[in-house]
Amino acid sequence: MYQQYFGLVEAPFSIAVNPRYLFMSARHRDALAHLLYGVGSGGGFIMLTGEVGTGKTTLNRCLLQQLPPNTDIAIVLNPALSAVELLATVCDEFEIDYPSGTDSLKILTDALHQFLLQNHQSERRTVLMIDEAQHLGFEVLEQIRLLTNLETDEKKLLQIILTGQPELASMLARPELRQLNQRITARFDLTPLDEQETRTYVRHRLQVAGLNNDREIFSGAAFRQIFRLSGGVPRVINLLCERAMMGAYGRDQAMVSPNLVAEAAKETFGAEGAPRKVDSMPWLSGAMARGAMLGLLVAAAVAAAVLWVQQSEWLAVDNALRSPGVDLADQQASLQHQEPAKRRALSVIRGSSWILDQERADSALWSLWSGQALLRDLCEQASDAGLQCASSDADTWNAVLANNRPAVLDIRQPDGFAGKVLLVGMSDAVALLSAGQSICQMPLASLAMYWRGGLSYLWKSPPSWVGPLTEGDQGSGVTQIVADFSRLDGLPAPPLDVFTPALTERVRQFQQSLGLEVDGVIGAQTLQALNDALGVSPTLLVTFERSQSVGEVPACL
Repeated sequence: MYQQYFGLVEAPFSIAVNPRYLFMSARHRDALAHLLYGVGSGGGFIMLTGEVGTGKTTLNRCLLQQLPPNTDIAIVLNPALSAVELLATVCDEFEIDYPSGTDSLKILTDALHQFLLQNHQSERRTVLMIDEAQHLGFEVLEQIRLLTNLETDEKKLLQIILTGQPELASMLARPELRQLNQRITARFDLTPLDEQETRTYVRHRLQVAGLNNDREIFSGAAFRQIFRLSGGVPRVINLLCERAMMGAYGRDQAMVSPNLVAEAAKETFGAEGAPRKVDSMPWLSGAMARGAMLGLLVAAAVAAAVLWVQQSEWLAVDNALRSPGVDLADQQASLQHQEPAKRRALSVIRGSSWILDQERADSALWSLWSGQALLRDLCEQASDAGLQCASSDADTWNAVLANNRPAVLDIRQPDGFAGKVLLVGMSDAVALLSAGQSICQMPLASLAMYWRGGLSYLWKSPPSWVGPLTEGDQGSGVTQIVADFSRLDGLPAPPLDVFTPALTERVRQFQQSLGLEVDGVIGAQTLQALNDALGVSPTLLVTFERSQSVGEVPACL
């Protein structure tokens, strides 16, 4: 079909695994080196993870080709088995005799053990490879771990290679599988190709299929489109290139354009796979969106102007009230005859329950966490309750929203005096402030006119926490971390008070899932994110969401 049109002898982008088309990127070579090292290390586990289509199967085949001839290999392609079924499958792969229909783990294990001892005496190596290992159950994984107990005084008798998607690493990071995780002698996560490797990969496959070296089929822009739409995943690259070349053939075009690649994405993956622009107003389109945006800009400008006028009036009123010899009652009475805006200004300045002093702000913040009265210094009382005091100078609301905890904000009142407000909830545009026994709402744009950038807050820490916890640390703080992750994973907490390599890996997975710095260390930011995930801390977002369900929140006056 299109192969002859482009001068090829065969289809270059078949998704079937063909050793002739093997492309070894730098990360594939690294992965193969890790696997070969693990196999040569003499027993235990090797783990290879990677997203669907990144080349794990191709890499495994390459590994098998490089194993010495004195190697017996069993490959399990369907791991959705019970422990008995898995052992029976392994025995079948190695052609080990066992009683037909047996459901005894002992009988199957003994038969496998005898086979491994015979191989060891014959100086043969035994390798078990399990594909799609993320589908293994915990009971089966534990049984697999026990297989590595089959050993002599010098070496283990069975080498096990686990291949799966990234979820496999997350599974093994759980505390109850720490014994298995600690036995992994080599591990590698196979990531997608980068943009230059994507170009080289496509050209490599075309040349293997017979393309002349001096001919180009994909334009530079088409290569960029392929990388953007595929994310560098080889299997997706194959699908896009195959469909795009068919499209070029059907239109009698000698070169694939980026438009053809985009059309190929739509045909291959459907509308959801096509590139989409993020629409900040999905309920509007075209002229309606532009009109709505213009209206919002005008409304914002008017609101800002009104706020500026009102702020000026508030300051004038407050100055008048502070003038010597002025009786407050007389001034209030006279203001009853002034414009409504000035009367509101008096109410704001003299009746703003959301503007607090330091003592009231500390008491209100403490009550959010404990529901009790503050009897002494906030930070001292918080420390006794396992809470930490923290403060920072933020530049934008994004930092406050990212912190996601009730915070006391430093403000400058219209009269120039310092004040505090307690922020208890927040969205992209609205702040919820504590107002005595209730809450009120204020646009962030309005609150920003008073905020000076400082904030202080509380957060929950493990017992006796004085700083970051890292691998090798011991104590009750580590025990609490283990319990927290076990609760997060819906599992019983083991009695562990040592920061193990398995816990480090679990922390790294957690950090990566939230876009935090991935260092495997339990620092303040990771602890706060863990508290948020467990719902053990009051948060700005939760408060805001709940406030919407109880009816309209009044404006701060």
